[in-house]
Amino acid sequence: MGYSFLWPAALWGLGLLPLLAWVYARALHGRSRRALTHSRVPLLAEPARTSRPWRGHLPAGVFGLALAAVILALARPVAPMPVPAAHVNVVLALDVSRSMLAEDVRPNRLEATKTAAVEFVRTLPRNARVGLVSFSSYATLLVPPTADHGRVIEAIRALEAEFATAIGDGLLEAVWALPGRVRPSSPTAPPPPPSERLPPGVVVLMSDGQSNRGISPTEAARVARDQQVKVYTVGVGTPEGTFLNIGGRPIWVRLDEETLREVAAVTDGTYFHASSTHELRRVYRNLGRTIGWDRKPTEVSSVAAASGAVLLVASLAISLLWLHRVS
Repeated sequence: MGYSFLWPAALWGLGLLPLLAWVYARALHGRSRRALTHSRVPLLAEPARTSRPWRGHLPAGVFGLALAAVILALARPVAPMPVPAAHVNVVLALDVSRSMLAEDVRPNRLEATKTAAVEFVRTLPRNARVGLVSFSSYATLLVPPTADHGRVIEAIRALEAEFATAIGDGLLEAVWALPGRVRPSSPTAPPPPPSERLPPGVVVLMSDGQSNRGISPTEAARVARDQQVKVYTVGVGTPEGTFLNIGGRPIWVRLDEETLREVAAVTDGTYFHASSTHELRRVYRNLGRTIGWDRKPTEVSSVAAASGAVLLVASLAISLLWLHRVS
């Protein structure tokens, strides 16, 4: 989806700009020759021939840009502009295992994630329905998808670290929370086949470690794909890992990027890595500006016209300022 014009014939008017530039140059040349012809003192004729500061041409240049903007406005340009999507359902699935207390991301991974997740929710359009799932040894649906973003933010801020990491269970819990998806009758039963068209659903899954509980993350990703759910995964922490002191014992915790990449790839999503608080917040802000927004062709003639008006006023102001300095 690119840029276009509703009345492209008006763009032929841009061809007049080189002609106006030529007329302007000819007028300056004629004035310069008259100055040299009428000057009787050679020392006065020389500055008239050579001294013409570029600032003297600035008003004309800005005026030309103003005309170009007006012509573009007449052509009625159309540009893709972001607008809130009609139906958006997003579930955040956040890892709250003990490894999230590692401090390689300040103040620690969990607190940095909570801050970034709050920014993500605030970036979404108001009509977006957002849910929250936390997972450690097991997965819990804390908030079903709702338009009450304040409720989701409160639940995010109340998260606390727990025990192991069950990435696959967290992903499945988020999938079943999305509208139109039917949870199996038992954990061992296969998921019922989805209908042909399900409401759009997205899961944003954040984890910092290796899955050591529950269903395989790859298997859960296949279920998400069959349920027409796109999964964006966010890995937080350093890939080389770090030591975390738990109960007086140092434990090595590292980021399993391979699994998170695979989960995203299976569902046609995207994997993001954040090794600092700044990167984590940037990732969530970018996701918030992508999820829940569509790009719709919108006429932007008013923007071009306003630009032309501003440039015209600037041209007049520069002309008056230049004349005042010369006088």
